[in-house]
Amino acid sequence: MRDQQSDKVATDDRLLNTDLTDDKLHGQPKGKASNPDPITGAPGSHPVGTGVGAAGGALAGAAVGTAVGGPVGGVVGGVIGAVGGGLAGHGVAEQIDPTVEDKYWRDNYRTQPYVGADETYETYQPAYRYGWESRQKYSGKTWDQAEPEMSKNWSRARGTSSLGWDRAKLATKDAWHRVEEALPGDADNDGR
Repeated sequence: MRDQQSDKVATDDRLLNTDLTDDKLHGQPKGKASNPDPITGAPGSHPVGTGVGAAGGALAGAAVGTAVGGPVGGVVGGVIGAVGGGLAGHGVAEQIDPTVEDKYWRDNYRTQPYVGADETYETYQPAYRYGWESRQKYSGKTWDQAEPEMSKNWSRARGTSSLGWDRAKLATKDAWHRVEEALPGDADNDGR
């Protein structure tokens, strides 16, 4: 199975983003991230936002459906809630473009007081990514509510970063709040 997956990555230029022509990148120049949908290939896939929305919608729909229509209502409510929640989650995720966020932080990380003079963007990139992705995952929670769980999960999210959570959380928090400020309203009711 692993060899089949490796073969797919090695032969699907869209996954590697190295095709010499741009027809698989939907008109984008070579080297630009298109974040393609894994099913349709369309640019702008947001599986995390869609998944979080679908899960939340399914739970809410199942609860309401069960209360109103018993077990059958729960199943129907769950399905309807998952579809609606998935669409809503995808809509929120559409507002967060990982390519834009990565470029912003690559261009601006050196201006942050926690970045040492000899540190590269690659040291902080996983922390910034963790921040903008977690803002979606913990939708409706404040930074202070989400941070303890994020701290526990940093060891998996850090990739090759050498930062411990005590330093990574500064960059993660910056990326979290940058995304939050771009969302309409005060999504987590923290006054930002």
